[in-house]
Amino acid sequence: MTSKLPSLAVVGATGAVGTVMLDILSKRHNVYGEIRLIASARSAGKKLTCRGEELTVVALSPEAFDGIDIAMFDVPDEISAEWAPVAASRGAVVVDNSGAFRMDPEVPLVVPEVNPGAAKQRPKGIISNPNCTTLSMIVAMGALNQKFKLKELVVSSYQAASGAGQSGIDTLRAQISAVAGTNAGDIAGDSRAIIKDNGPFPAPLALNVVPWAGSLKEEGYSSEELKVRNESRKILDMPGLKVSATCVRVPVLTTHSLAVHAIFENKVSRAEAQDVLRNAAGVQLHDDPENYIFPTPADVVGTDPTWVGRVRQSLDDDHALDLFLCGDNLRKGAALNTAQIAELVAQEFTK
Repeated sequence: MTSKLPSLAVVGATGAVGTVMLDILSKRHNVYGEIRLIASARSAGKKLTCRGEELTVVALSPEAFDGIDIAMFDVPDEISAEWAPVAASRGAVVVDNSGAFRMDPEVPLVVPEVNPGAAKQRPKGIISNPNCTTLSMIVAMGALNQKFKLKELVVSSYQAASGAGQSGIDTLRAQISAVAGTNAGDIAGDSRAIIKDNGPFPAPLALNVVPWAGSLKEEGYSSEELKVRNESRKILDMPGLKVSATCVRVPVLTTHSLAVHAIFENKVSRAEAQDVLRNAAGVQLHDDPENYIFPTPADVVGTDPTWVGRVRQSLDDDHALDLFLCGDNLRKGAALNTAQIAELVAQEFTK
C-alpha cells in the first residue's frame, strides 16, 4: 500500500451539491494531493476555487480519471450509472451520491457514523451515498439502535425544495415572489390562482404543503418513501426492519425535517435516549421544550450535524420514542456524507 496522499476527483463540481462539496473540502482537514474538478463539456474551462487554489474544470471523459484514486460523483442517476464504472475501471474508488447503485447488493451504502466498515467491501469499486431524507435521520437512529435495538420506524418527512434540485429552489423563490405582493384574502381559498408554475412539484409549494416527493411506485408509495424504508434497512443491516414513511414537501429552501415514531426491543426512557443522542457522533441534541428550544430548518441550515429535539417516551408504549430531527440536505444529506466516505477510503492510502 502506497503512503502518498491520494488524488481526488469531484465529478459534478459545478452543481448545487458540488459547490457545497468544494466548500467542505476547503474547510475540512486536507487528506488529498491533487484535486481535479470534472463536469460536463459545457462547464469545461470554468475556474473554481478549492482549498484556496483556483482550479480549472475538465470535461467528463475516460481520460479525466487517469491518475485519480478517489472520485466523488454528484450527477444525475443516468450519468453515474454510465460513468462510475468507467472511473472504477480506470482505478478510482467511486463514492456516488446518486441513486444509481444504492440498492445494488455489491455496492455498500455507507454512513460513517453508523456502518464505516462497510466501505471496505466494494467489489465493484463503488460506494453509494444514501438519499438525503434517509441521511437526515439515520445517524440519530443508528445511535439509538445500538442501545435499544430498533424494531419499527414510522416516519413523516418535511422536505425542502432544494431536494428537487436547483429547479426546486428557483420555483419556490418565484412562487414566494408571486404571492408576496398579494393580499392574504386573495389567496386564502386557492393559491393556484396566483401561482402559475409548479416547477418540479405537483402543486403550489409557497403557502402550502404537498404530500408527495419523488415518483409513483408500488401500492401508491412514492420513490422517496421507499428510499427511506429500503435504505434504512440496508445501512442498519436489518432487512426485516418495519418502516413506514410519508414524505411531504414544505416551503423551505434547504434542510429536511422528520417526525419519527421509533419502536425498540428494549425499554427506553426520554432521559436515556437524550443521553445517547447527546453523546452520539454527528448529532446535536437541541431539546428543551419548556423554553421552546427544538430544531427548525432555520436553525440547522448550513450546519453539519443531525439536530434532534422533541424527544418523548411514547405515552402508550415504554418501548417507543417520538422525536423530531432536522438535517441540512445539501451538507450531511449529500456533500458532507460523501466527503466523509471519501476520507475513510483516503485512510487506506496512508496506512
